[in-house]
Amino acid sequence: MLVSRQKLIFLLPGLLVLVAIIIFPLLFTIRVSFSSWDVMYPGLDWIGGKNYSRLFSDSRFWESLQRLAGIAVGTVVIEYLLGFGLALLVWKEVRYKRFFRVLFLVPMMTTPVIMSVIWRTIFHESLGPLNNILGFLGLGQVPWLSTAGMAVVSVMMVEIWQWTPFMFLLLLAGLLSLPKEPFQAAAIDGAGPFRTFFMVTFPLMAPISIGTLIIRLIEASKIMETVYVLTSGGPGTATETSSYYIYIRGLRDFQIGYAASLSVTYLVLMILALTILAKFLVRAFISKDKA
Repeated sequence: MLVSRQKLIFLLPGLLVLVAIIIFPLLFTIRVSFSSWDVMYPGLDWIGGKNYSRLFSDSRFWESLQRLAGIAVGTVVIEYLLGFGLALLVWKEVRYKRFFRVLFLVPMMTTPVIMSVIWRTIFHESLGPLNNILGFLGLGQVPWLSTAGMAVVSVMMVEIWQWTPFMFLLLLAGLLSLPKEPFQAAAIDGAGPFRTFFMVTFPLMAPISIGTLIIRLIEASKIMETVYVLTSGGPGTATETSSYYIYIRGLRDFQIGYAASLSVTYLVLMILALTILAKFLVRAFISKDKA
């Protein structure tokens, strides 16, 4: 009994912090989502599910979700491939591997807002160095931020450049933790590098890869700073993600109640989508290997 009380005492500070920074704001947001709180009528006047019925007919919100899914999945897949490739390069004994490990982490050390400002300057159509280089090579200028397709590509490029080091770091840690015996057995059997990778390295890395992908997808689904600084959701709504749309409704139009309902719906959809994806990846790669 005394041991249980001691455990509770040590857990209490963490539980209080959890309630203060996660549970209370979540419950308060849910309560606000059932209110008519806006710039004209501030307060928690109960209006039932009117905000939720409104969002089901809000095509701009659902389009932002589809856009977010495309950007998040596309960037995370490319980040995983690049991060895995870079991790494999410095996994083995190569010259200056410590230098390269630090160098690959530099983009992740800078805040997204600062990097977005720098990239916005790089992407400038008339004064940006990127178009100057393309013009020097005779390739012509590219409307990086003024056309819908290229604006999406630009946002994805910035995200990939900044967060590939995150994938690299986690995957390299996973590679360094792999047991040596399976690789020694593969070498004795005469397996080449490609066969060793697909038959030994990749299956052993499957649990780490799945965890890395899910963690990065959670972060990518909240993309806000890059869109805000780089394109402001434009041109039009071409790069408007769910987070940025919720920001517009809540902090620009001051429709606090409606923005809260959007946030709650967005959170539930993200939890469901990521849970289903995680189960699918586990069944596809881990359960298959065990079978």
